[in-house]
Amino acid sequence: MARSFSSAVALAGGVGGAKLAHGLQMALPEGGLTVVVNTGDDFSLWGLHISPDLDTVMYTLAGLANPVQGWGLEGDSWQGLEMMARYGRDAWFRLGDMDMVTHVLRTQTLREGRTLTEVTADLASSLGIKSHILPMCDQQVETVVKTAQGELDFQDYFVRRRHADRVESVLFRGIETAHPSAQVEQAISSAPAIVFCPSNPIVSIGPILALPGMTGALKASKAPKIAVSPIVGGAALKGPAADMLQSLGHDVSPYGVASIYAGIIDGMIIDTVDARYAPAIRDMGIEVEISDTIMKSDADRRALAETALRFSERIAQI
Repeated sequence: MARSFSSAVALAGGVGGAKLAHGLQMALPEGGLTVVVNTGDDFSLWGLHISPDLDTVMYTLAGLANPVQGWGLEGDSWQGLEMMARYGRDAWFRLGDMDMVTHVLRTQTLREGRTLTEVTADLASSLGIKSHILPMCDQQVETVVKTAQGELDFQDYFVRRRHADRVESVLFRGIETAHPSAQVEQAISSAPAIVFCPSNPIVSIGPILALPGMTGALKASKAPKIAVSPIVGGAALKGPAADMLQSLGHDVSPYGVASIYAGIIDGMIIDTVDARYAPAIRDMGIEVEISDTIMKSDADRRALAETALRFSERIAQI
C-alpha cells in the first residue's frame, strides 16, 4: 500500500461525510480512525435526545445504515411512528423502531449524568465499532437557519420543510459557551492527517469550525489538512449544500467550498468533472488532487479514502 499513515482524523456530518468516514475505516488499520462529528443538528423530540449526524456516522461505520437513503437502519420498521400519529402527534421526523431504541438509551444515559462523548462511545462499542466517534462538543449547540419566514431550527428547515426555504444566514446558538471536548482536542493535536469529509461546509463542518478554539487548533496542527468537495458538477450529491452556498453568496463549485476553508486546509480533492477549478483553488495556496469522488459502493468509498490518505502524505512531504 503506497502510504504509511496508520491513523487519521475526519471531520464529518451527514450521509456524504459518513460514507467517506466508512472508507477511511476500511483503509486504515483497525482503530486508526477518529471521526469528529457535527452535533449542531441535535434536537429533542418527544422527550428524546436525537443526534442525527452522530447516528448516521455510527450506523454507517457499523455496517447497519439503510443503503438506499443513507440514514437510519436497514430493515427498520415504523410501527412506533404510526402509533405516535394515532395519538395525534405530528410524525414529521422519521424515527424507525430500532432507531428509536438508540435515542431512548442516549436520553436515559445523558440524564444519569454521562456526557454525550461517553454515551456515544458506549453506543458505538456496543455495535462493534473499533473506530472512535467523537461529538464535536458536549455542550448544546443549535444550528438555526434564518429565512424570509423567520428563524427555523435546523431540523424544521431540513426535514419538516424539506429545505425549500431560501437561507439568508445561519447561526449556531450556544456556540459561544461550547468548546471541543478534551478527546477532540487530543485527536486534533496528535493527528497525522486530518480529512474534511464531503459534508455541507456551512451546516455540517461549519458548526465544528465555529467552536471556540477549533480553528486555532486546526491551524496549529502540523498534520496535512485536506478537504473533499461535496459539490460535483455544480450540484450537491445530497442535501441543501448547493442552495445554501448560492443563497449565502458563495460560488456553487469546489472553488466556493475552498473559499470557505481557505486558511485552514492545505489541499482539496475535486471531482474530474470540476478539473477546471483547480488553477483558481491553487491560487488560494491550496494544493489540488483531481479524482473520482462519487461513492456508489464500498469499493468507491475505500478508493476515495486511499486517495485522500496518499494526497495527505504528499502534502506532508512538501
